[in-house]
Formats: sequence, C-alpha cells, structure tokens
Amino acid sequence: MSKIYFKYEDDIINPCWDNVFKAIFTKDTPESRGALEYLLSAIIGRVLTVLMITANEPPVESMGERQIRYDITCKLDNGDLCNIEMTLSPDSSEPVRLEYYSCKLFTNQDIRGKDKSYSDLKHSYQIALLVNASMYDDDVFVHNFKYYDETNRISLSGRSRIITIELAKLEQIAKKPVMEMTALERWAVFFRYTPDKEKRELINEIIKVEEGIAMGAQVLLTISKDERERARLTSEYKFAVDLQSRVVDAGRAGETRRAFAMARNMLADGESVDKIMRYTELTHEEVESLQNKN
Repeated sequence: MSKIYFKYEDDIINPCWDNVFKAIFTKDTPESRGALEYLLSAIIGRVLTVLMITANEPPVESMGERQIRYDITCKLDNGDLCNIEMTLSPDSSEPVRLEYYSCKLFTNQDIRGKDKSYSDLKHSYQIALLVNASMYDDDVFVHNFKYYDETNRISLSGRSRIITIELAKLEQIAKKPVMEMTALERWAVFFRYTPDKEKRELINEIIKVEEGIAMGAQVLLTISKDERERARLTSEYKFAVDLQSRVVDAGRAGETRRAFAMARNMLADGESVDKIMRYTELTHEEVESLQNKN
C-alpha cells in the first residue's frame, strides 16, 4: 500500500504542463522510470520495460523548435519505439503532426544490411495526451489508430500506431469507483484532476491502489515541494505561454494589416462597403474609417 498522500493544503504543480510531465518521467530515479513503465504499459496494453529514454530539450526561446519535438522518446524491452507527449492546447494541425511523427518514428529504423529485412522493423507508438481540447466528436477518451481500409473493413495489421488520450472527456469516468476504473483511466484522471484540491480524496484513492501512479506522485510531490525546481518549471511554463501568446498576437496583427490593405485596394477599385466587409471581415465602422481617410 502506498504511503504517498496529497494533503488538501499541498500546492501540487500541474502534471499536465509538458515540462512538468517530462520532469516526472525522465528523472534518473527508480520512481521516475517505474512510473513511465507503468504508464506506457497501461497505454500500450502489455507489461513492458523501458530500456532507453531520450528527453527532448528544444531551446526554450524557440517555439518553432518546440513544434517539431516530442517530450519523451523511448526504446522498449523488445526494441519497440515510442514517442509520448503531453499537449496542453492542441491546435487543428495536431492530427497531421501526429501522423508525420508516427511515420518518422517508424521509418527511422535502420534495416540496411544483407541480414536484415522489413520483418525486422519494430512496432512504433506515437502517443499524445491532449488536455484542454477534444480532437474527435465523440465521448471516447482514447483512440487507437492503425492503417485500415474503411470501405472494405480490412486492417493492414501494420506495426505503427497513433494513440490519442483526450483528458477533456473524463467527467463521467471520474465518477466511477476507483476499483472499476482501468489502469489507463486512473492515469488519465490523475493527470487531469491532481491540481484540483476538491478531487484530492479521489486522487489519493487512485494513488493507494495504483503502484505506478504512486511512483509518479512521489516525483511530482518532490518537485512541488522543491522551491527551486518548482520556480524553474513555473518560469519555463510561463515563458512558453507568453511566447506563444506573442506569436498568436503577432499573427492576428498581421492578418489585420492585410485585411486593411485589401480594403484600401478594394475602395480604390470602387467596390461597395458590403462587399469589402465580406471579403476582409472588417466591421462597417472600420471600412468607413478608411473611406473617410481617402
């Protein structure tokens, strides 16, 4: 039985921040490695051992670089490969990004040489835990994608898989008795609700019955109580969010400038205000202000 216990007053840092997620599962400790092995076992569906971990560390000043890295890359005991990432706010390009890196993970395997063939290719798993948005319009929180002929209902039985876990769909699952939850459901609830003090009793019950989660909770509690580590992770997260916000704001400003430029050209060509509004999405007042300046 686990001795780890989150008190109501404990200020637990959010494990859904991708840098905190990475910190929990890539430390050089038995608890961190054990937690990762239990998590991947729950997701992939077999008991496994992680042989090698690569924690990708893109330059903190580069949001562009952040978009082309996955948090953790693993090699498993049978040679299978795995990318796993926590994504706080996935955007519309996430499905394509998942497909791209699934292909890259699978095809980067080296099968050159006269003694090797395609049968030597190992399985690869592209795993994304998605926090604040749902990608699919259903109530299912985990999706497992393989190559599949949808028309004829035939699976290619390929060796590459994309697995998505949508944490925004856990409201009903969190109401189940803990002993009726699957291991993956417990992990998902742990990630989603640990920062919520009103859910502390539920989280502590999960920690008590799930050894791997107890290991992860131990690392998370240590991080949360280490002021320097907590400050570093919070600073990294704030920097990333601020930078992303500036990028978004800059993009919107650029779109606005282009819309005004188009409106000026259309006014010069004698187009009506209504047509300009349709094409540029500017308001009537904004178009009229341009008219008054001409």
